Amino acid sequence: MEEKPYEPLQDEHWDMEQAIAEDVLEDVAYYRTLMVNVIFIGKPYEEKWVLIDCGIGHYAQRIIEAAKKRYGDVPPSAIILTHGHFDHVGSAKKLAKYWDVPIYAHEKEMDYLIGERSYPVGNSTIGGGLISVLSPFFPTTPPNLKKWVEPLPADGSVPFLEKWRYIHTPGHTPGHISLFRDSDRTMVSGDAFITVKQESSLAVFIQHQHVHGPPAYFTHNWPEAEQSVKKLAALNPTTAITGHGLPMSGEDLQNQLSDLAHNFKELAIPKDHYH
Repeated sequence: MEEKPYEPLQDEHWDMEQAIAEDVLEDVAYYRTLMVNVIFIGKPYEEKWVLIDCGIGHYAQRIIEAAKKRYGDVPPSAIILTHGHFDHVGSAKKLAKYWDVPIYAHEKEMDYLIGERSYPVGNSTIGGGLISVLSPFFPTTPPNLKKWVEPLPADGSVPFLEKWRYIHTPGHTPGHISLFRDSDRTMVSGDAFITVKQESSLAVFIQHQHVHGPPAYFTHNWPEAEQSVKKLAALNPTTAITGHGLPMSGEDLQNQLSDLAHNFKELAIPKDHYH
């Protein structure tokens, strides 16, 4: 039976005046869905724009409202996923239905997005914070996006974003990607590195800004995660919008990211995960 177009659910009716994307650059903005960011690439009221990640579940209508405030009734050309964890794809199916647009992800992430595989359960013993403790209860099977999702081009190009390229940054998940624009060294890092200590509910609440490694409770390949951070630090980004935390720019970003890359084992990897 053919699926009906997405219509807002009753439990999604919320104070839409607060659904506003915050500018980072003229053509890059972000909107925080509880604890994770979705990113809008494209100048306000441009005819072509792209959504990066889709936040947690039950945020579809708020993301739609934030998009309308920025672009009017123009839908995105596509949705790009940095990876398939529940907090990045929770509203993906509803948004794809509503806008009738394709979703792109790395080929190594596809099995998790079409119902073939589930991610490992979160590790509650690392990170030392409430979110780590709760992580085993987080969903590990993403919504089945088989009808909409397709693999990104193998050449590193990003559909509908001519000035951007994607970088395979595995570790947090096998097919995790980050996006980079060489012309001004703007980076969308997903969860390859973030700017808040995501394991701590207090840090997430107050949004203390500092470069951290990927969320430890959901990261299961630390050697790859380390190499991914080194790869991104070598690009020396001037601005970074991460999956969790506030955007950062300038010397603070560059110095802290360089420090993380050079001291990853001490700063990011839980002690009992050293290889």
